[in-house]
Amino acid sequence: MNTVALQSEKALNIVLVEDDDGDAKALRRAFKKAKIANPITRFKDGVEALAFLRGNLETTPPKTFVVLCDINMPRMNGLELLGKIREDPQLRKTLIFMLTTSDDERDIEMAYLNNVAGYIVKARAGHMFLDLMTTLDNYWRVVEIPEI
Repeated sequence: MNTVALQSEKALNIVLVEDDDGDAKALRRAFKKAKIANPITRFKDGVEALAFLRGNLETTPPKTFVVLCDINMPRMNGLELLGKIREDPQLRKTLIFMLTTSDDERDIEMAYLNNVAGYIVKARAGHMFLDLMTTLDNYWRVVEIPEI
């Protein structure tokens, strides 16, 4: 687990589930360039993220957060994590965006069957990645997100 900023009860916290260090750094750079200061807590796989979200780690999860999740990860992939979150009565309302390299139609369909808020293919975001992060920030500012 790597916490970039202290978790805040007032700010919308971002739970990033991403095993690739380069992709995680690129996301943080995009947020910084877009002047998005939301606290980011990163996990390298679904096992770590699920333990955190269920309160099984030393750090307790914030009350309001959004998950940005990759699919292809070790131990528990993003779709498995998504399924576990949707099965959990305490977590099922969690707002989740898939942010992945996978453009496989089966992955996209499975994600939407499990009620993701959005499915973003990293390569398609390309040069518009910064704009995409700004759009997500604007979305989070106007949408009411339930406490978990």
